[in-house]
Amino acid sequence: MLGSFIKNYLEIPPKGIKIVCLGGGVGTSQVLKGLRKYNFDLTSIVSMADDGGSAGRLRRAFSVPPPGDIVNCLAALSDEESILKQLLLYRFAGKRYGKDTDLGGQKLGNLIFVALSDIFKGDLNKALEEFSKIISSHGKVLPATTGDVNIWAVTKAGKKVFGEEKIDLGKYNGSKELSHVHLEPKNPKAYTHSMEAVKKADVIIAGPGDLFTTVLPVLIVPQIRQSLVKSSARKIFIVNVANKPFETTNYNVSDYLQALKNHLGSDIFDTIVVNNNNKPKLSGRFNYSYVSYVEGQLRAYSEKIITDNLIDENYPIYHDSEKLAKLIRKLIV
Repeated sequence: MLGSFIKNYLEIPPKGIKIVCLGGGVGTSQVLKGLRKYNFDLTSIVSMADDGGSAGRLRRAFSVPPPGDIVNCLAALSDEESILKQLLLYRFAGKRYGKDTDLGGQKLGNLIFVALSDIFKGDLNKALEEFSKIISSHGKVLPATTGDVNIWAVTKAGKKVFGEEKIDLGKYNGSKELSHVHLEPKNPKAYTHSMEAVKKADVIIAGPGDLFTTVLPVLIVPQIRQSLVKSSARKIFIVNVANKPFETTNYNVSDYLQALKNHLGSDIFDTIVVNNNNKPKLSGRFNYSYVSYVEGQLRAYSEKIITDNLIDENYPIYHDSEKLAKLIRKLIV
């Protein structure tokens, strides 16, 4: 009786619910930032196909996994409120797309990860473990794959585009509308601890985030995709608030769901979370546009879709971490 009262009125979730978040970037970081305040067992699994910006430079210069999403997600999970957290995210002045060995444009947290990888002689698990201790992480961040992994995409016009940076920034000729994304090699080995986390998960969350360069490159890893299909966990997909240029221009919710089905072979998600507040004005600087929700196109998913005001009023291309966490908690507790 007392336990029920505490659960219902003090909003303390059951201890040990295992949540695995698939993706990376700002989207997954926002999910983790909100969920870490609850009593969940959190693991984030991020793509290792990043070859652009400062993380890509470190990947090439030191032959390490790209640290960008790993560091961002660890920072989001950190309980550390001191200057240390700011230090991790501190970026040195300079060009993010400069020479591979230049310090300018690099993030201090990424450099620390490279140093830990060297100290532990390439033992990625040990480096991640120690990094988590340093920043008091309320959860784990793991790579989706081992070895050297890249992505390439096919546009709707049939053009092949190689490399995450070119896809992400639209650095190719012709139509910038994407159709499919692929891994190179086609069947990379999934990171062992990531596979264990997916298999033991009670809840699996994919997105939000850049669909073709961040989210799908995790979901289409063959071993992970197979485990997702077989998993009895609650599977939640969070649709982006806004469409990113060069990736999902003019997409509506049904386009996201069709892209998932095209890549995964079936509709594997039990719940689709959609933001329904498109009122705040988006800055024209980056050419983002809201993801439209056309109810008539989604009758097949009507029982799966949950809509709510999930927008961050200060940065309306992103979800609000607290709003999102509260909704997820209601769905799974």
